[in-house]
Amino acid sequence: MKRTRRLNTMAASLLSLALLAGCSSAPKNDSANAGSSRGSNSGTTEVSHIGLAQLVDHPSLNTIRDAFLDELEEEGYTEGENVKINYQNAAGKTSSLATIMSGYQADNADVIVAIATPTAMSAQNVSNQIPVVFSAVSDPVGAGLVESIEKPGGNITGTSDEVQVEQIIDLMLELSPEVKKVGILYNVGEANSVSNAERFKAYAKEKGLEVIEKTGTDNTTMQQAAVELAHSVDAMFSPNDNTVATGMASLGQVALDAGIPYYVGADSMVETGGFATVGIDYEELGRETARMTIDVLNGSSPADLPVKVFKEDLNVYVNEDVLNQLSTNGKTKVALPEELASKENLKKVSSAK
Repeated sequence: MKRTRRLNTMAASLLSLALLAGCSSAPKNDSANAGSSRGSNSGTTEVSHIGLAQLVDHPSLNTIRDAFLDELEEEGYTEGENVKINYQNAAGKTSSLATIMSGYQADNADVIVAIATPTAMSAQNVSNQIPVVFSAVSDPVGAGLVESIEKPGGNITGTSDEVQVEQIIDLMLELSPEVKKVGILYNVGEANSVSNAERFKAYAKEKGLEVIEKTGTDNTTMQQAAVELAHSVDAMFSPNDNTVATGMASLGQVALDAGIPYYVGADSMVETGGFATVGIDYEELGRETARMTIDVLNGSSPADLPVKVFKEDLNVYVNEDVLNQLSTNGKTKVALPEELASKENLKKVSSAK
């Protein structure tokens, strides 16, 4: 990743966006024609206005945001010249999302880019006026955002980080073959987590696994649920749940203290304390989100842009630190089969400090 350039880009963006909506006197495009011409016959450069909204800070979502900005820059969109990016972070408060979207309405944004399912669902409320491109939505159909993956139907489309729960369960049984009872931990208030939990339970049943569910709504209740769960199961699983992800370091430690592997829905969650997953490259997800946004700015209708779902060329992510501890003193022993250890798509990571 181009971290230095990304940080510079974000610093410039955040400095300019601290003024919030309505502070620019630059000429505006109609959203239908935004970005279709970067310069008029008079030589004036058109400025595309993008509302970029994020629910909360955590590594996967931050990677998407940074990669999105990188791709825009590489495609010729320069902050302050031909694009204005109004970046807003709800700091984990879904109640703030409506206010953020109202600000984009007041600013007459040309397109809203919504990172994570709750953000996209809030943006959908203003999609009758402003086209929306979402990112990191696991189940856009189940969340009611689009009619179908192939034909979204409304003024909204985007990229999906659909969790490959079946592949994760298969990985679990490969690395932890003695597992019989699995605990699922998630926030029942997140639509993507609910749909992934249902898929997990269905496939786990096919594999003869017993499933126990625990839920939480914030870091405190999630921690309490994790402690109760970890001592009654052989392994744990969480989808790419935003609430879980923000507390992943402490939740991963709960599982490790209990001596059980904690399988998760995203690579960043492995890096911050989980054990393993099968997942996508979130940098590419962010770049594809940028490319779709550019299509919309150039006049494409979201209704006709299929949702991009990343199902192929997935990687297996394993936390080496957790693996070493579970291999020596875990209640549920784990091991990397030689065949898996030699595959190019195996990515070993260390716990983030």
